[in-house]
Amino acid sequence: MPEMLVVDDVSTYYGAIRALDGVSLKVDKGEMVAVIGANGAGKSTLLKTIAGALRARSGKVILDSKVVTPPPYKAVAMGISLVPEGRQVFTNLTVDENLNMGAYLLKDRAAIEKTKDFVFNLFPRLKERQRQLAGTLSGGEQQMLALGRGLMAQPRLLLLDEPSLGLAPKLVQQMFEAIIEINRAGQSVLLVEQNARMALAAAQRAYVLQTGRIVRAGAGQELLADPAIVESYLGVRRAKALAAKP
Repeated sequence: MPEMLVVDDVSTYYGAIRALDGVSLKVDKGEMVAVIGANGAGKSTLLKTIAGALRARSGKVILDSKVVTPPPYKAVAMGISLVPEGRQVFTNLTVDENLNMGAYLLKDRAAIEKTKDFVFNLFPRLKERQRQLAGTLSGGEQQMLALGRGLMAQPRLLLLDEPSLGLAPKLVQQMFEAIIEINRAGQSVLLVEQNARMALAAAQRAYVLQTGRIVRAGAGQELLADPAIVESYLGVRRAKALAAKP
């Protein structure tokens, strides 16, 4: 598959603190790639750098052979859509108005409505609540709305920052089913997620980020079966169970 996103030796700082240290990764067209790691590893910083919200001190972010630079609206215009950690919906706007905000750069009304239909098919609860203020939705519904708003931009690359954060287990399962369906529809996805088990199971490829550096890379299923990864990110009991298998 052709490369869509290339992150080439990127280092990003907060003042004198280096949050990313020579990170390189890629996402192919139509691929879902996961980035896992502990709190403070630099996962959100990575997505913000790709989305143009932070400027890399060195290295390049390249989308479809073009360098991505701040501010974020330039990245959006190039086809990058970030669904941020913490949902960040517009609480004083309705569900429908939030979705329309995601499509603010688009002019084709028919295409906008087609994408909105896709979002409503993905999340029927949003259709039921489209005239409701976003601030009155449950946490799970707000996460659905944040993801739907990201899709409304019709991005080439969808960046997802901790989409399962704070959700009940049943809703986590529903969220990942939706993300897999989005990817199967042809959407390229870069997923940052602390729920390493779900992320590795869903993604075709994955990277492990540790203190700002990529320390492992491979197929999602390969990393999911690696005892060292399991012990570090999925729990010691699971690692021992895998090691005990004949």
